[in-house]
Amino acid sequence: MSTYTQITYHLVFASKNRAPVFHKNYRRELYAYIHGILKNRNCHTFRINGVEDHLHILTSLHPSISLANLIKEIKTGSSAWMKSRKGFEAFKHWQEGYGAFTHNREERSRLIEYIVKQEEHHLKISFEDELRALVEEAGLEFDARYLP
Repeated sequence: MSTYTQITYHLVFASKNRAPVFHKNYRRELYAYIHGILKNRNCHTFRINGVEDHLHILTSLHPSISLANLIKEIKTGSSAWMKSRKGFEAFKHWQEGYGAFTHNREERSRLIEYIVKQEEHHLKISFEDELRALVEEAGLEFDARYLP
């Protein structure tokens, strides 16, 4: 029998100390690089977007890779890539940890729209408030001690 899965994750992670290091003019290159990592791991990228200090990824998770390994690969690969590229000179490290929230396929359109509108969204809400809402929506307890 074949393996059948439908695992969609909304991933959220930030630059170290949420430093504003992702200049708008260069973000698309970063997103394309991350998309390549996901594609190489047989994950489907539904959307990647973010603002100057964090990003959101909506992706499927192929059963051959664990979530922790995928995050590690994205962070390690993109970190090395950014350190060698023009436009990312201010980038030092990714923040430790991440948010990873599972969703069913009926929620994809809403999540894609949410991720597309990140710049507009963050004119009204801080990253901390956004993360708190995502954590609480997932039924988890938010702990502000882990924010810089």
